[in-house]
Amino acid sequence: MPVTARKLTLSVLSKSFVICKLPADAPVPAWATQGKLFSITRTSDELSVVAEKGMVPENLRGDTTWRAMKAHGPFAFSEVGVLAALVAPLAEAGISVFALSTFDTDYLFTGETHLQAAVAALCKAGHTIHEA
Repeated sequence: MPVTARKLTLSVLSKSFVICKLPADAPVPAWATQGKLFSITRTSDELSVVAEKGMVPENLRGDTTWRAMKAHGPFAFSEVGVLAALVAPLAEAGISVFALSTFDTDYLFTGETHLQAAVAALCKAGHTIHEA
């Protein structure tokens, strides 16, 4: 069975999110560590923050609000094709995603205006989606 044929269960999270970029040498802002789901990644090029929309200052919100879907895990690091099974049907539907992985699971973020199309594409591919 091809890895993209794998069927998974996801839940749509009720919150809206912002993904923003700060200078690589910026301190981690206090608002970035608020909420039930956030991610902070520093590289030599940038400080990326994923945070609930209500936590992010207006001037950093940009023009896109994101919605998240959580894949029901946990998934072992040795499991192959978890993200591929999810992003392939979205790519085929022309929907871009921002993926975030944790130790146990994966989260897919898509623009809020594309959420219903993303859910439809994943359901069409055989995945089960629980909506908030």
